[in-house]
Amino acid sequence: MGNWKNETEAREQIKAMVVNYYHDFKEKKGEFKPGDRISYASRVFDEKEMCSLTDAVLDFWLTTGRFSDQFEKDFAEWIGVKYAHLVNSGSSANLIAFSILTAPELGDRQIKRGDEVITVACGFPTTVNPILQYGAVPVFVDVTVPQYNIDVTKLEEALSNKTKAVMIAHTLGNPFDLAAVKTFCDKHNLWLVEDNCDALGTQYTIDGVTKFTGTWGDIGTSSFYPPHHMTMGEGGCVYTDNPKLHRLILSYRDWGRDCICPSGQDNFCGRRFDGQNGELPQGYDHKYVYSHFGYNLKVTDMQAAVGVEQLKKFPVFVERRRHNWERLHAALEHVQDKIILPEPAKDSRPSWFGFLISVKPESERKRNDITKYIEERNVQTRLLFSGNLIKHPCFDQIRGTDAYRVVGDLDDTDFIMNNTFWVGVYPGMSDEMIDYMAQVIIEAINR
Repeated sequence: MGNWKNETEAREQIKAMVVNYYHDFKEKKGEFKPGDRISYASRVFDEKEMCSLTDAVLDFWLTTGRFSDQFEKDFAEWIGVKYAHLVNSGSSANLIAFSILTAPELGDRQIKRGDEVITVACGFPTTVNPILQYGAVPVFVDVTVPQYNIDVTKLEEALSNKTKAVMIAHTLGNPFDLAAVKTFCDKHNLWLVEDNCDALGTQYTIDGVTKFTGTWGDIGTSSFYPPHHMTMGEGGCVYTDNPKLHRLILSYRDWGRDCICPSGQDNFCGRRFDGQNGELPQGYDHKYVYSHFGYNLKVTDMQAAVGVEQLKKFPVFVERRRHNWERLHAALEHVQDKIILPEPAKDSRPSWFGFLISVKPESERKRNDITKYIEERNVQTRLLFSGNLIKHPCFDQIRGTDAYRVVGDLDDTDFIMNNTFWVGVYPGMSDEMIDYMAQVIIEAINR
């Protein structure tokens, strides 16, 4: 047992030991050598995250608490929104973002079964899954290469009298054409949900106004899974400027409760035993009144404690991602006769999640042969997620039904499915790692 005078002294001594532990056992040591493993993504942290996590562990407050409150406040201020709410993953963030649009409080704008939501099949499934799970109809349109985002020339063709929303992601940090999509949504009174999980820190300018992606639409979502721009281990966030949507997020995230009392606080709402709700008895305990079909998707304070320190480092992370992406792009420019290099969207300053490469069919090289060669040299690759989501087994039982709709062809989506891969540019990469990765990619393309 330690001879501690008080809890504050005990905490400081414990955290001092954690700092030493980090430097002895977790701190990255040694220079990169060609052939060392290069992951497509990885967490970047130091003793500050470990000490913050230790603080939360010593609190032993096992649900949402003071660190969660701090992160939500700091994150909202940084990204520029009024309301930010932590959840347990980016997938949950997308689920909440769509769920709240089905709430009856939204009147004529409520999304009901059979209503349509414009999206793309080239991306991660959890952008689309909530649409299907609520009985709405995803309307798939094609994307463009080399931006790898929605083809905005197809939006009007995709519109019907059932369209209620557009829900799409910014691909690997490169934003979709927000100016065109927002104009379309405003014109037709549609909800715009920005899946910002792969683009946190990306900036976009419309009419001279520059804002972060995720804040141009009605709702933005982020993921804090370890490979993402910053991490809590697991974790996500839903954010908005709309006070009604803010109130709905709290309900759907907390079991669908009508009450917004924070965890551990009773009668915060001031009407715990005096309300009339549904067909319940007068004065039924407001903490157990459910106005929506919700979930418990809250984050733990331990996760949030890591996020509080990660957010402080985040601007440096973004700048390093941009540096790595630009260095890799410059190294690969002389093999553009065989591959298509990515291009940033007009009026954007991307916070890159990865570096997309498409193999030109006329090069007579196969994507899988190239990625196999790269992987054998210890460089990790990834495909652009689902490629074409409607080709996957999860669509087997609904393929060809009216559960979804396809507008035009998905030629570019299929091209990406067959010819595209990506490598990482995460902030833990050194110039030496980027240069070796470029060398291996060029060898794979030219051999």
